Amino acid sequence: MHRDRPTIQSPAAAAGLGPADLSGPASVASWLTALAQGEDPVARADAARVRALASAQTERGRPVWIHLCDDIAWQRQIDLLVERVQACATRAEALRRYPLLGVPFAVKDNMDIAGAPTTAGCPAFEHEATADATVVQRLLDAGALWVGKTNLDQFATGLVGTRSPYGQPASVLDAQRISGGSSSGSAVAVASGLVAFALGTDTAGSGRVPAGLNALVGLKPTPGRVSTAGVLPACRSVDCVSVFAHTVEDAAHVLSVLEGPDPRDAYSAFQPGVATLPERPRLGIPKRPVFHGDAGYATAWPDALQRARDLGAELVELDFAPLFEVAALLYDGPWVAERHAVLQALMERDPQALDPTVLKVVSKAVGMSATDAFRAQYKLRELQAALAGLWQQVDALLVPTTTGHPTFDEIDADPVGANARMGVYTNFVNLLGWSALAVPAGFTDRGLPFGVTLIGPGNADAALARFGQRWMGPAADGETLRWPAVRSEIAIAVVGAHLSGLPLNSQLTERGARLLRSTRTAPCYRLYALPGTTPPKPGMQRVSEGGASIELEVWALPQAEVGSFLALIPAPLGLGSLLLEDGTTVHGFVCEAHALQGAQDITGFGGWRAYMKSVVRAAS
Repeated sequence: MHRDRPTIQSPAAAAGLGPADLSGPASVASWLTALAQGEDPVARADAARVRALASAQTERGRPVWIHLCDDIAWQRQIDLLVERVQACATRAEALRRYPLLGVPFAVKDNMDIAGAPTTAGCPAFEHEATADATVVQRLLDAGALWVGKTNLDQFATGLVGTRSPYGQPASVLDAQRISGGSSSGSAVAVASGLVAFALGTDTAGSGRVPAGLNALVGLKPTPGRVSTAGVLPACRSVDCVSVFAHTVEDAAHVLSVLEGPDPRDAYSAFQPGVATLPERPRLGIPKRPVFHGDAGYATAWPDALQRARDLGAELVELDFAPLFEVAALLYDGPWVAERHAVLQALMERDPQALDPTVLKVVSKAVGMSATDAFRAQYKLRELQAALAGLWQQVDALLVPTTTGHPTFDEIDADPVGANARMGVYTNFVNLLGWSALAVPAGFTDRGLPFGVTLIGPGNADAALARFGQRWMGPAADGETLRWPAVRSEIAIAVVGAHLSGLPLNSQLTERGARLLRSTRTAPCYRLYALPGTTPPKPGMQRVSEGGASIELEVWALPQAEVGSFLALIPAPLGLGSLLLEDGTTVHGFVCEAHALQGAQDITGFGGWRAYMKSVVRAAS
């Protein structure tokens, strides 16, 4: 497998969407850098629109778009762009005020843009939106320019990109193979260099599968982190708005604009999460990975695993059976009734308006009852409880983004079965409230893109992005971009009963603390076993000479939880500053000097865990 970062421009030429060169770089970061260096934002924006218009006249480009921004709406955007630039004393000020100044983007056509039609891939459903979706409004407020609305599997029902009367976009790297869906047009528009980024939606994997099939980054936020107000629901309780981009930095920057609470959205649940994964994260991988077809994914997967090891990850094989049970609920259970809730009137009035496969999928809801819905809720809660301990075993999951890359003929032969196989590693994520990031992982020996997805607990969006950045390598100009919000944390070093697996570790984990790393102090400490403590505890003291390095763990504790944690620390222990072997300092456990008089010096063991093992051996 080749791990080189895919180029931005060459897929467009390969896809037959027009000339390979866009006027200026296609990534968000490089677009903003060009403006910072004085390039004309209007000329650049107009060139991007011309390119999009031209693409819609080509055989390969026509199925990407459902509606392109008309001349009047475009001119209004350009006038506002000029007004914003002129209102700022410097270009730098304009870029600070408008973090997406002049950046062209596309929108999946199940999201509203005021004055533009919304079809959701169904001509009979077409109507003109009277207000912007919250996500669209936030992008426009940040200075971005919408170029067009993109094709999709009808009513966002599918992972293949073929269930649309507006055409079937192909992967930019193979005209005989699908683009993936349901956010098909959005992915192809970005991969072709027509826009710098695009919005998709993701209920079962629609923001991840097309990314994997087109060598893109697909960022799927935690459900509730980004508003879905003004987005036609698929399954409203678990829908997410996703971002397609060329780099992790681009996607993270766009998420920083989109995220936040929204009173218009009853499911809004914005909560900043952790900033990073541990330096050497434990990544859960499928014990028996599943692949289908001739795309070469089975031989590409081991190379991806080696890439993870090269980045310092510990790979932990897991049984994915409980996750697959969750996944089965999405389409085989009553959650399909959420789709029916949106489409019921149209299905009763004009069932022929629906794609036949979409109609077949959604019609399953008709035979379901409220009893079925509650039984499925009970089952989901049981599975959630069974999976609650997963994030104590691993820091994130690493999975193939999808199981293969079918041809259009393969989809035609088995539209439902082939679609189901595409969602093996995606369908369970939103039902569990988790976050995910799809990233390219090179190319197979067939020359097709291969992708992997990082999956984390809810609100781990920023942490996954940081690891994704390591995976892909830093992008040009990426350091100038913003990052999603993270919670405030304080690093605390523990040396005794709070270590992983020991009696008091739960005082950290129940407060949402996470292990950052295992390390040692600088060689200037002595460790003692404090007498009469329950459970047994050590005391550590810094000394001017005769010290040693002591093993410890550094945990990140949410700042809001520090007070309650401190209240649990009994005298003579407390928190002070510890010097680590790498020369950095961190808050950590120290002991009052008077309590060490007569205590057993256990420095020679190098740490509390080794000492406790010796006690157990002596007792046996």
